[in-house]
Amino acid sequence: MANEQVLTADQVIENARRYLKGDDITFLERAYEFAKNAHAEQYRKSGEPYIIHPIQVAGILVDLDLDPCTIAAGFLHDVVEDTSISLEEIKEAFNTEVAMLVDGVTKLGKIKYKSHEEQQAENHRKMFVAMAQDIRVILIKLADRLHNMRTLKHLPQEKQRRISNETLEIFAPLAHRLGISKIKWELEDTALRYLNPQQYYRIVNLMKRKRAEREQYISEVMNEVNNSLEEVEITAELSGRPKHIYSIYRKMAMQNKQFSEIYDLLAVRIIVNSIKDCYAVLGIIHTCWKPMPGRFKDYIAMPKPNMYQSLHTTVIGPKGDPLEVQIRTNEMHQIAEYGIAAHWAYKEGKETDDSASLEDKLTWFREILEWQNDATNAEEFMESLKIDLFSDMVFVFTPKGDVIELPSGSVPIDFSYRIHSEIGNKTIGAKVNGKMVTLDYKLKTGDIIEILTSKHSYGPSQDWLKLAQTSQAKNRIRQFFKKQRREENEEKGRDLVEKEIKGLDFDLKEILTSENINRVSEKFNFMTPEDMFAAVGYNGITALQVANRLTEKQRRKRDQEQQITDITESAEKKKTAPVKKRKDAGVVVQGIDSLLVRLSKCCNPVPGDEIVGFITRGRGVSVHRADCANVLAEETNDRLIDVEWESDVKDNREYNVEIEITGYDRRGLLNEVLQAVNETKTDITAVSGRSDRNKMATIHMAIAIHNINHLHKVVERIKQISDIYAVRRIMQ
Repeated sequence: MANEQVLTADQVIENARRYLKGDDITFLERAYEFAKNAHAEQYRKSGEPYIIHPIQVAGILVDLDLDPCTIAAGFLHDVVEDTSISLEEIKEAFNTEVAMLVDGVTKLGKIKYKSHEEQQAENHRKMFVAMAQDIRVILIKLADRLHNMRTLKHLPQEKQRRISNETLEIFAPLAHRLGISKIKWELEDTALRYLNPQQYYRIVNLMKRKRAEREQYISEVMNEVNNSLEEVEITAELSGRPKHIYSIYRKMAMQNKQFSEIYDLLAVRIIVNSIKDCYAVLGIIHTCWKPMPGRFKDYIAMPKPNMYQSLHTTVIGPKGDPLEVQIRTNEMHQIAEYGIAAHWAYKEGKETDDSASLEDKLTWFREILEWQNDATNAEEFMESLKIDLFSDMVFVFTPKGDVIELPSGSVPIDFSYRIHSEIGNKTIGAKVNGKMVTLDYKLKTGDIIEILTSKHSYGPSQDWLKLAQTSQAKNRIRQFFKKQRREENEEKGRDLVEKEIKGLDFDLKEILTSENINRVSEKFNFMTPEDMFAAVGYNGITALQVANRLTEKQRRKRDQEQQITDITESAEKKKTAPVKKRKDAGVVVQGIDSLLVRLSKCCNPVPGDEIVGFITRGRGVSVHRADCANVLAEETNDRLIDVEWESDVKDNREYNVEIEITGYDRRGLLNEVLQAVNETKTDITAVSGRSDRNKMATIHMAIAIHNINHLHKVVERIKQISDIYAVRRIMQ
């Protein structure tokens, strides 16, 4: 469950006194006062003063024992975006470090994008680039997202679902990759509560029912373990390991298991003083109870990519039930809870611990800068990131025994380019565990890979782009072809673009001016126009995309001229035509005769809706709902015309309407919806449905109705069905 406690600024400062003193505390107090004055008179959606949010973010950072500059940036992280304060003023009032952190975290909502998806992808790209420069940026960003998730109940349902999806896709995996399980679990559990409330509360109730029985069982196990440890004089701290709702939900959903089949509901954590004691305790546990085959994992000898270390084993416990045991040292436990934040935790006279070692562990993060330079757009960058950072991983070995970490599904080509670009380019084959394999062989954890190379190799094949899984390998292969065939690709790309422009019926001299070409190449983030044409040549971007950008102004001008011509012709017809009424589909148009009137299929207006007419080219008057996005998007309203419903629309006339129904995907839901619609004596003309991995059902239905009141009656009847969350009318 989300942490509902709301801290005051005094409590945050007091908590910081655990490990900060004197000037550092004064520094934090100044940051708070600065933020409080900047956010004065601002309020959140919940109605609370805005300053409460920065206070909670700073409180989460203090809980991670972070340094004064990071906590100060937590207080100040929204000041630049949401107030008139500039970054320079932050720099003057505090220091360059705080200003850099605030700049890295500042949201990017003021940039205009074509779509929400494009905006989010670009926001994430810039955030990750800022992170690659200073990892503390993401620690503040995670704290910011965590408090926003805690207060999500104050937002509309649609926003709750969108933000929760983004949290599960980006922020929770990132917290996991950085090893901050303390934040990861709360983000996941809270997101699940909004995405699939039925399953969330079902699991909560199932856990509550057997809590007393579980606690009694764990207590008996811990007593027995304690007695065994005392005999060998090992000091240990034992506790029941908390089980998180989202992890149970994932196992039930992905492995198709019942709640009673989840092995690690019963779990004990044992914290000891040394690695030697970890293995000693493991031996004692395996002596007391029989271990389950295939359920032992040694993350001490081979840590996870997020630096997590621990011994995991599952044994058949005292009552014959599977019991999971985790064994680790105190230091390992700190890393398990706080991950990368443990390395940034403030220590007297020293703000980072073992910085060289930290850099080694974060090499994967530095690669982000390379990926974002190679990606042609933000969406491609985010897709690469999800594959390389957030997917399951496999661990394979070089012949010398070095461990290489790769995304699940990787092939020898990915391995060779991870070692070095030149090895990748010269690859001619691979051996796995001493046997020759094909280059599309899927690597498995524990495989020993030997790459066969030849100095006479002509380089990678185009087919390798289909085989490679990692962004690094794909980017290196593309770069090889760019360098090898630069001039050829540039010439080919220019020819393809010119062909597309001619196909759009424009003059090449008018379109291909230096100014226009430079403008478009900058929009596509290419260093030079030559790079853009070369990219078209090797299929990095399509010729049509470039041609559309090059001709966008001329196409807009051509469309406007055509609209003016159409409007002028319509006006001439109005002058000569007698003033009559034209009736079609139950709609009256004043002043136009012999003109087709049709109901637009994009919004499907029905009697009772506010409507407007739109003069189309050669297709008469198209009738739209007044709030139709296609009408509102028009730059000119010269082609709009007044229309109204007939006063005597016949009740037997039917109008097609599409609705979307969302709810919890349970057995029989669709049948109940169909039955409910039939009860209202309404014809169904089409129906389709789907269900996502969160057991959320979406049903699209086309129905034939008489008027707006008839539609409301159908919608209200559907909403009476249990497990239905929302019913809405949709436009195409």
